[in-house]
Amino acid sequence: MHNKYALEPSARALLSDIGVSPAAVLRRAGLRSDLLSGGPVWLSQAEFFSLWRALEVEANEPNLPLVLAQAISPEVFAPPVFAAMMSPDLNTAAQRLALYKKLIGPLLMGVDIDPEKTSISFSWPAGDEAPSTLAITELLFWVNVARAGTRTRVVPARVAVPVVPDDREAYREFLGVDIEENETALVTFSAVDAARPFLTANEAIWETFEPELRRRLADLDSGAPTGERVRAILMELLPIGRTTVNDVAHELAVSSRTLHRQLKAEDTSFQQILDATREELATHYLRNPDLSATEIAFLLGYGETSSFYRAFRNWTGATPEQARAALTTR
Repeated sequence: MHNKYALEPSARALLSDIGVSPAAVLRRAGLRSDLLSGGPVWLSQAEFFSLWRALEVEANEPNLPLVLAQAISPEVFAPPVFAAMMSPDLNTAAQRLALYKKLIGPLLMGVDIDPEKTSISFSWPAGDEAPSTLAITELLFWVNVARAGTRTRVVPARVAVPVVPDDREAYREFLGVDIEENETALVTFSAVDAARPFLTANEAIWETFEPELRRRLADLDSGAPTGERVRAILMELLPIGRTTVNDVAHELAVSSRTLHRQLKAEDTSFQQILDATREELATHYLRNPDLSATEIAFLLGYGETSSFYRAFRNWTGATPEQARAALTTR
């Protein structure tokens, strides 16, 4: 089931709520007309994007993301989203959903939390190009989550997308801030808003949902090599300081002994994957001149900047400053 994404039956109700025929969308996407009549169905990335483009055509609405944002109820849209709404605050909800988001669609979430702000960024797996309205819809969704959880009209500090919609004023009215053009799609909230308590918080419900989400995630990832799964989880755990084999084993719902054994069978180790992932991310972050070495060390899960410097020199034979200078002159 690797690279398959769940489409919930509630999508039928959502389409009907915005005045679009579910059968027409499915037909245009080349999918079965009864696809949404039972339980969740699993779509490939190509099918998922095809369905979204069919929705764009059938809706014939230039501000489709806004229409969807006003129709979607985050609490009932999908099990992972419902469970995230039970979180104590937006920071926790984002961290939780980053792990389970791929149960919903072909989307990779990055969550960066620092003392001043929380940024949620989005990227897409390699393959078919994602519709531009999909990124905007994701940004609006997170604003809705913040507002629904706190019952407050939270205004994000920043919203940016690669392709800015034509009707910027309509989006500014909804968001309370202008949409910027940026290579990466992201939404940023102040630290105050990101830590504002969710009135929907219910840890008991989260604990009830999490085992099922773990099972579905395990089913989804069952075809991927263990090393690939470890790397994907580290991408989410490093910025929040969780860097041990026990942390990753917990997310994979296996023992650390089993994880070590599986990685050995693939002729690798947890430490090798951790180092390679950190080196890859460090190179990516160094391309951003706005990130200091201290901030990069934090994003890589290091408690001290000096530890990052030592590790980086071991990986590359250079300091982060030397590597940044080389990267920016290419």
